[in-house]
Amino acid sequence: MKRRKSIWLILTLIILLVVSGCSKPSDNTPSSTSEPSAEIKTINIGYTGPLSGGAALFGKEVTEGLDMAVDEINEKGLMVNGQKYKINLVKLDDQYMPDKAATNARRLKSEFNAPVVFVPHSGGAFALQQFNETDGFLIMAYTSEPKIAKAGNKLTVQMTSPYNLYQEIYSKLVMDKFGKKLALIPTTSQYGKDWTSAMVPAWEKLGGTIVANTPVDYNKEADFNTYVSKALAAKPDVLFVGGPSQPTALVIKQARQLGFKGGFVVMDQAKVEQMAAIIPMTDLEGAIGVTPVFQYPSDGALPFVERFKAKYNGKIPAWEASKNYDHMMLLARGIEKAGNVTDAVKIFEGMKAVTPITDASVTTPIPGIAAGGGSMTPGVGIMIENGKYGKPFIIPNPADTTGYNLEMMKKSEAKS
Repeated sequence: MKRRKSIWLILTLIILLVVSGCSKPSDNTPSSTSEPSAEIKTINIGYTGPLSGGAALFGKEVTEGLDMAVDEINEKGLMVNGQKYKINLVKLDDQYMPDKAATNARRLKSEFNAPVVFVPHSGGAFALQQFNETDGFLIMAYTSEPKIAKAGNKLTVQMTSPYNLYQEIYSKLVMDKFGKKLALIPTTSQYGKDWTSAMVPAWEKLGGTIVANTPVDYNKEADFNTYVSKALAAKPDVLFVGGPSQPTALVIKQARQLGFKGGFVVMDQAKVEQMAAIIPMTDLEGAIGVTPVFQYPSDGALPFVERFKAKYNGKIPAWEASKNYDHMMLLARGIEKAGNVTDAVKIFEGMKAVTPITDASVTTPIPGIAAGGGSMTPGVGIMIENGKYGKPFIIPNPADTTGYNLEMMKKSEAKS
């Protein structure tokens, strides 16, 4: 009897399983074709720049801005054709050397399949421009070297305004206050050489004279006394200095210790607010350089500064951080617009299509991308006067076709 009951129980279970297998799914049953996949895929974006050596602090500023942007992008997620992605920033150290930058870029493309490579120095950008079109990756160049946008490279974005906006304006302001004799103490990098080659004719055009030229490797030297002493022996009214902020501050400090009372034209790589954290503002008296981010007259500047300070323990960001942050954000929007995560050409077109970006999500509005991938943003300047920041000023960029530069000039004047 027990055996019959067991057989009937087994038969009943078999019938139920067959019936349930043949029945139609309910309307609430999830379907793989009706909802996007929950999987989050990864896009590798490359960075080659100084992570060690004399320019390591400069590289740290750049990567802090990139990291902050990546964190904010990944928190939200990139949606590309219904698929969610996150960015993985692959960083390789090139110690500020063009040949190592080129090696790194090839590795980033071949090993990590990165469609985009950020590089924060002109030597590296020039090196990458020799093969990036063939290898199929977009260069995001943080450098104000104007030749970058004139190279004819179809896969380059220059993230900041060209330095040839500065020389004549800076020279006139400092010359009017201190005198016409200029001594040069520039860094020996390619960027320093190019800046110097633009500085000399601008100074002489205004009736000034060059009384000394003592270039020095800002990334290797720790004591600049010999070079500064040689320059001061020519009795200049103004010194032209510049490289990364920390060694530039030491050059200025040693000039003051040796009795120099004149002004300084500061190459745009060095930032006055970073130098002010190293040496007294009194040492920087009469120095003219790039306006600090926190004084820039845009809706996004101060919010960015506050977010950056909150993330990095109160640290005040310089342009290295903000420009790289802004352009990582531009890149993310461009990828979404392009609907592509691997094709550098399509990604570049997507970036062009999403400009202008004028809201407060970026530090400074991005009006568009000019010919050759050049920047349309204006130059910015400020002089240290009476131990504090003077009136910031805007220098129009001829590449701008949107009217943004004139708008910034008005905001700057209103702010001051």
